[in-house]
Amino acid sequence: MNANLKKLEEIKQALNTKFYERENEVEGILVALLARQHMLMIGPAGTAKSALSAELAKIVQSTEYFQWLLTRFSTPEEVFGPLSLKDLEEGVYKRNTATKMPEAHLVFLDEIFKANSAILNSLLTLINERLFYNDGSPIEVPLMSVIGASNEYPEEGEGLEALFDRFLLRFEINFIADESNFVSMMKDNGDAVETPAMHLDELIQLQKMTDNVQIPDEVYETLLLVRRKLQDEGIQPSDRRFKQSLGVLRAKALINQRETVQIDDIAILENALWETLDQKEAVSNIVRRHAKDHAAQTLASIENEANEVFDAAKRDHSTEAGMEAIKKFQVLSADLTKLKESTPSRSAEIDKVQTQVNSMKNEVESSRLDAEYYGGADRKKDGNEGQHGVFFRM
Repeated sequence: MNANLKKLEEIKQALNTKFYERENEVEGILVALLARQHMLMIGPAGTAKSALSAELAKIVQSTEYFQWLLTRFSTPEEVFGPLSLKDLEEGVYKRNTATKMPEAHLVFLDEIFKANSAILNSLLTLINERLFYNDGSPIEVPLMSVIGASNEYPEEGEGLEALFDRFLLRFEINFIADESNFVSMMKDNGDAVETPAMHLDELIQLQKMTDNVQIPDEVYETLLLVRRKLQDEGIQPSDRRFKQSLGVLRAKALINQRETVQIDDIAILENALWETLDQKEAVSNIVRRHAKDHAAQTLASIENEANEVFDAAKRDHSTEAGMEAIKKFQVLSADLTKLKESTPSRSAEIDKVQTQVNSMKNEVESSRLDAEYYGGADRKKDGNEGQHGVFFRM
């Protein structure tokens, strides 16, 4: 396994151990980092939104990290930096952006929807275009991802629709549901879990690897089907949102140690393709229904059946049971060949299962031949005490 991928997996496992029932959000943050996208967490106070987001500063070292709690009275100086008095004396309206959002790689904005009109326009441009206008001149910023958090959804008519749209991934967070997890959380002081970290250069390498993840035609066709079904429900995510979602799918595949996106990766888009709260349930149902990876399901079914056939053949050592098992293995092998012809993008996975099936078949054949050989030899010896030699069945 690639060293950077291994480190990514270690970070994921550590965060899942540290934060109970936050697997989806942990994956969402890592996906956002790899895809250079932004993520929003919405839920009541005390659900670890801030604590989880603050892990950004620990996950990636050698980055500039900016964190701020917004209020209705937040000023541009708090987020973008104070005006440079020296430049102001010369008639230049320029901000000193050191240690502020325009110079950050990773940003956490708590109570994001408290943003007021004084900072909203600059915030929108910075998040979406990665540009900050200082003294009227656009400056490219190093921003990779913004994680936003809020206790509530923005109210209609507050002019925050554009800000809400800037977050491709949106997750609702609730209190811990499982009682055993709740008790574990109460007992855990969090000191036992040390979160691994990666260097900024390693993250950049992972982002490049994400860009190279392949998306097969079957995934595009499924996305088109999802789009049609959403349209039938009167839901129309923008073309930009669908386009940006491809990066999310690539990141999801890479986190799962794959170089190719699978149909079941599309399930994560239930957190991306809705625009209003009343669309959320319908989008989730449609995405989940069409994110079922038929190739993966078929492979799992064949693998399970092969294991069952093999176990049955090990329990029943008769020649008849062995012959029946071999016939079933041959049928499963033929099914895998057909599956490979219909989904060539999954050849590596199919070949792996094919090898397993062939290995089981060969073992059953070998065990039955051994039994016939020794059994035949014993019978020959018992019936012909005075004769010598071995009889082979070909």
